[in-house]
Amino acid sequence: MSTEYRYNHYVSVWYQARFLPFYKKNKELFYLDLKPGNFIDPRGVIHAQRALRRLGPRHCFAEKDLYTTYFGSVLSTEIEQIFFGQIDSKGRSGVEYFANFKHPSAAGEALFNNMLMYISTQKLRTPKGLGWLSDLAKTTERNKILKLMLELRQIYCAIWAECIWLIADASQSSTKFIISDHPVTVYNRRCGPRSQWCRCTNDPDIWLHGTHTLFPLSLDKILILTNLSWVRNPYHSEVGLRPNADPFRSAMFNFMDIQTLRYLNEQEVREINFIIKSRAYRYIGAAEEEWLYPEKYVTKSDWYRYGNGYLLMPDPRSVRYGSEIIIGHSDGTSSSFDEYGHRPWQEGYRGRNHGVSDDWYTFHRFQGEFARLFGPYRRGRAFFGHVDKECDDDEFHQYHLGLEKKSRSKGRKKK
Repeated sequence: MSTEYRYNHYVSVWYQARFLPFYKKNKELFYLDLKPGNFIDPRGVIHAQRALRRLGPRHCFAEKDLYTTYFGSVLSTEIEQIFFGQIDSKGRSGVEYFANFKHPSAAGEALFNNMLMYISTQKLRTPKGLGWLSDLAKTTERNKILKLMLELRQIYCAIWAECIWLIADASQSSTKFIISDHPVTVYNRRCGPRSQWCRCTNDPDIWLHGTHTLFPLSLDKILILTNLSWVRNPYHSEVGLRPNADPFRSAMFNFMDIQTLRYLNEQEVREINFIIKSRAYRYIGAAEEEWLYPEKYVTKSDWYRYGNGYLLMPDPRSVRYGSEIIIGHSDGTSSSFDEYGHRPWQEGYRGRNHGVSDDWYTFHRFQGEFARLFGPYRRGRAFFGHVDKECDDDEFHQYHLGLEKKSRSKGRKKK
């Protein structure tokens, strides 16, 4: 049988190439094994394996027969050849589009769905993701795990569609983004690297209020997805469930709400790289050796406090407090969704019976706190007829500062 499809990249070669500078002649990554282990030489002497190597993308983030299924003595490579062939082809165009996204672009359903399906599948297809599926199904049988991966490949799509999307930029930092063997990374400030949520193959669930999803798009760009419930109220439990946490349903997305023009400083990039490294399973890679060691500048003890606790937050001043999307159909009918994907007949629609409307006060309080912490310059700008202004004038800035105090007071009276 041909071995062409038996050497399986769980992080695609084309994706790895996005993290190699165009000006470098040697197209290799610095590839770090976080669990190098030992080997025994012919004399029986034990030696430590070399942790750091320089390898081209074809030799990184790959395993033989990771996606090969077995039927007795017959092997099948259809998952690699057909399924991942299509996912990677469509995902490549989606990654390229969002890495270069500018308002008022709205490429439509195809590229957005391609991107969502790609990153949702990417989170499951790695050794860490497959290990999580193995624990979920309580089986180590490879065929069953791979079958479950195919069945659950859309598990994250609805939740991510309802997040606030922020495309952050590291072009002003000399340190750039690294990649890991689990490139769709999650961060919850309450769930440090040693917490129960982060043991073995576990990650904090994306439907917990305070969980952010990070996906590096290139050396200079990263996509950060944040639950709307967390943007509206970052004062409640980070590990509580967001409204309508059911992942198996339809959802709506608004291109105008994407935030861009967030420029990260070098310390922020290092903190993000530290998160990526901390959540990796075994391997990380970078264009420069120095970038592989963000722990020189960042510590686990500060996990909760990166960016005053808001390192990955979109700017709440560029988030609209909307509550409903209505779609008209050609036959004269219409469909309605609230901001959390509830339908009109469901409990919780537009905050009904859930007290979600209380987040009006916490949302405005947070807008004021954000203005106080970071000043009048926006840390992410959305689009509503035009791109939000870069800097609030003094009157508008003072207005936001006043919101924190005013909303605290109103929130207390309401209680």
